[in-house]
Amino acid sequence: MINTPKNLSLISVCLLFLSINLSIQKANGQWATNPLSTLPQKAGYKPGSFRFDEYEKDLKGKRLALVVNHTSQFKGISLVDTLLKRGHSISKIFAPEHGFRGTADAGQLISSEVDKKTGILVVSLYGKNKKPGKEMLEDVDVVLFDIQDVGARFYTYISTLKLVMEACNENKKMLLVLDRANPLGFCVEGPTLEKGLESFVGAFPIPVVHGLTIGELAMMAKKSGWINHGKRLKIKVIPCEGYAHKDTIFPELAPSPNLTTALSILAYPSLCLFEGTTLSVGRGTDFPFQVFGKPDSLFGPFIFTPKHRITNSPPPLFVNKKCFGYLLGLDSIKSCFDTRFLRFAYNKSGSDSLFFNTFFDKLVGNKWLKKSIQTDNEIIFDNKSYIARRKKFLLYP
Repeated sequence: MINTPKNLSLISVCLLFLSINLSIQKANGQWATNPLSTLPQKAGYKPGSFRFDEYEKDLKGKRLALVVNHTSQFKGISLVDTLLKRGHSISKIFAPEHGFRGTADAGQLISSEVDKKTGILVVSLYGKNKKPGKEMLEDVDVVLFDIQDVGARFYTYISTLKLVMEACNENKKMLLVLDRANPLGFCVEGPTLEKGLESFVGAFPIPVVHGLTIGELAMMAKKSGWINHGKRLKIKVIPCEGYAHKDTIFPELAPSPNLTTALSILAYPSLCLFEGTTLSVGRGTDFPFQVFGKPDSLFGPFIFTPKHRITNSPPPLFVNKKCFGYLLGLDSIKSCFDTRFLRFAYNKSGSDSLFFNTFFDKLVGNKWLKKSIQTDNEIIFDNKSYIARRKKFLLYP
């Protein structure tokens, strides 16, 4: 049962997200909270990584490094396995946050290891080093980047993209960005990262929901001077097929352990703000990023108890404690970035001075949003100049 306060229950997402293609809803009324692997894919869609005719000539006789994870597949077929079968030499694999197999929790450091299935060295880009060093690229000619993003600035796969671009540029290696659909590519919303607050959850000066595929973002970063001496970077983007920005093409698999459903991806840019507070967003439950709450029976009607589910990871907030809060549904989603959940929770908490933690400003990318929440001011984000600039780099209608 979906429990939301009256002021969180809004009109259908079909009306609010006019550009989303939600035809799959007709086939399955519960599609939004079903596992991503059960959702039908758009006919005719193919990621750039599986358009081999578009880039395989660039790999001939080259030593390859792949920046990939478990999402680097198409219809259950692995890009790594496919390239090996096609006779290409893979020197190493670089793994982002959550690891090569995508099983590590958020923030859990990843160790380098040899992949048991392929025998290829997997080098962690989420441990001691987040950027490939010179020695890591000595036996590499071409780097391929193929990771499924979800379109939010603080989702760290695009931070890895930036550091890989820098490493390729500094070491004169060619970079192929194998593009994929952005499930939030229809939308631009939220505050833009301000100078001085750059971090691994804020690598580029873009809004929280940036409306770009990783290929479009890479080209925008190169040509906008966001990469040091980026104009000399040898980069090629392989566009995906059958995608337009009006489409909402959800990933075949959960791109990370806590984004498991279409609803969690739609709600993620808004509910991730709670990571900068003392409230839980449901990590350790069956509905992460679809709920918020805390161990206070007066806070809300929905009850959930976080469990320690991911081995060798830090326990989730409020592990084994009964929490009370609100479970979202599609009728809770008003836009792709919304502060009203946060404002509601702050007011419900009695304007608690300890409500925000020290991570909040870094997460949102500015120092003023917190004050707006505390004064309960409705916030309008002016992204007109960014949208006009973004238009120059769009690869899809």
